[in-house]
Amino acid sequence: MRLLIYNIRYGLGPGRPTHVPVPGAGYLFGNPGVLEELTGFIQSQDPDIVGLIEVDTGSMRNARVNQAEEIARALGHYSSYECKYGGESVTQYLPIMRKQANAFLAAPRVKGERFHYFEQGIKRLIIELELEDMAVFLVHLSLKYRHRHFQLRHLYELVRESSKPVIVAGDFNTFWGENEIFLFKEAAGLRSANVDSLPSYPSNAPRMELDFILYGQGIEVTNFEIPRVAFSDHLPLICDFEVGGHS
Repeated sequence: MRLLIYNIRYGLGPGRPTHVPVPGAGYLFGNPGVLEELTGFIQSQDPDIVGLIEVDTGSMRNARVNQAEEIARALGHYSSYECKYGGESVTQYLPIMRKQANAFLAAPRVKGERFHYFEQGIKRLIIELELEDMAVFLVHLSLKYRHRHFQLRHLYELVRESSKPVIVAGDFNTFWGENEIFLFKEAAGLRSANVDSLPSYPSNAPRMELDFILYGQGIEVTNFEIPRVAFSDHLPLICDFEVGGHS
């Protein structure tokens, strides 16, 4: 089975558009053509499961196009997505931010999904994708160190309660790399598929390990790679694995 994890930066490309001179303002303007490039790349990798971070689900910035549904349609996959800020956040009333989400795309054999929410931080969504023989948790952790550690404690509880082999993946915003999540991994019985601690950010000159695929007992990783592509400010993570001896 192949899992692809990718922070796609709302399909805005790897950096500020040349026609937008003000830093940060690029998040308000779409970048035509990037979604098509992203979709083509993801298709070329033939993944069974795709975890997307920073997905636009239909804001005016991207001409009301739901990126999760567009990519899923091209793959022939099921899509599951939700606003990453939580239902009680004031961002639900802001035109662009309420369409900023995380998403799972998966083959039709997916059993279902559950949405969990951290109690700390602005980005609170955890998507749990349940398959017949495993569960995958998709996260985008806080930029604040203190909030990240509250979130990791919550995530530990979810992993511990799972009756199936688990994968925890996404953008952890770990500016100190894997050392920052060492105790979480040990307590939860997880290992990183990225055994060489390869960096994934920024895509033009990677130097930080922000994105992870962590896996528990019952899962065997057979291949891991980080393709050097420039469709976002992050690089994608690709992991091939087997569950209980089945690929």
